[in-house]
Amino acid sequence: MDSVRKGLRAGDIEKDTYERLTCADCGEELGTKNDPDELGTVRFCPGCGSEWKKVG
Repeated sequence: MDSVRKGLRAGDIEKDTYERLTCADCGEELGTKNDPDELGTVRFCPGCGSEWKKVG
């Protein structure tokens, strides 16, 4: 699982003018999984199932 920042640089994730993250493959807006036991948040695409971790 790559980080959100690495996904943006690689072109896997796109950011629009309102700072919303979308998957470059299927064009869907990313959802959020927030596990209270882990550090950071996992952003996922509901269309293709790809995941990226956001730390901080």
